Amino acid sequence: MSTIPMTAKGAERLREELSRLKSEDRPRIIQAIAEAREHGDLKENAEYHAAKEQQGFCEGRISELEAQLSSAQIIDISKMPPSGKVVFGVTVDLLELEAEKKVTYQIVGDLEADISQGRISISSPVSRALIGKEEGDEVIVKAPGGDKEYEIVAVHYK
Repeated sequence: MSTIPMTAKGAERLREELSRLKSEDRPRIIQAIAEAREHGDLKENAEYHAAKEQQGFCEGRISELEAQLSSAQIIDISKMPPSGKVVFGVTVDLLELEAEKKVTYQIVGDLEADISQGRISISSPVSRALIGKEEGDEVIVKAPGGDKEYEIVAVHYK
């Protein structure tokens, strides 16, 4: 089984979700199944079938999270000496040269990527173009929508 790179914060988010599923959602669903059983005939009991479906989703997500965490290689960027280079886990301030627009991304594992939160996957075209570069470097990103040129303004190890 191969390891999956993950930031310490990403692993913590997954652990929190797993804990919530096990300590809050699972008992609530079990209670809903027990209450639905008390209503009698299970064949035509919509509440029972809905609760069983919820239980299936919950147990599936618990299994998925446990598997992801067990194969995760957790990388805590705050414990690495800042070198100014772009590596996994850093936050990068970029200037898109054509539009003169600033953007900030954190380079994270595939499982924790969320562009709305500024977290991009290590396997994305932007990340692949940035890895190994330093502050002040200009980078051309070959993206599906065309080439984009960025300047690395700052690299943060947080």
